[in-house]
Amino acid sequence: MNASLHRVWDMFLGPMLQRPKKLQVAALCHRGDEQDREYLLITSRDTGRWIIPKGWPIRGLKSWETALQEAWEEAGVQNSPASKAPVGRYTYKKRAASGLEVPVETLVYSVDVQALAKTFPEAHERTLKWVKAEEAAEMVNEPELQSLFRDRQ
Repeated sequence: MNASLHRVWDMFLGPMLQRPKKLQVAALCHRGDEQDREYLLITSRDTGRWIIPKGWPIRGLKSWETALQEAWEEAGVQNSPASKAPVGRYTYKKRAASGLEVPVETLVYSVDVQALAKTFPEAHERTLKWVKAEEAAEMVNEPELQSLFRDRQ
């Protein structure tokens, strides 16, 4: 009986009651040529874990433009081109203020960093670090983001 109830939940009720994933966009910031390529990681404001710049879509901006905006606000990236199509995606669970975890799908855009500003909106809230792809994969928590870095080695 218990197995039957779990099956009904898994196949019908759970999917019907589950809300769709929220959407964010992110910037996979890099510098250097393929042999010496490094990726920019930043700390999150709440937990201090290593992440890439990301945020919610901004009305009036295309996704890649929002990724550039987030890279500027969170890491000081300026005058740098971004890919117009996502180079990957990953999912994670964002903890809401209520304590509930909300599933988020994140579209990732490549950003070829040309310059970093010394001062930017969130400079006092974040730490930045340039690392190789393998080290970045070890530093971030999200398995799909880890894979995205490992695919770039």
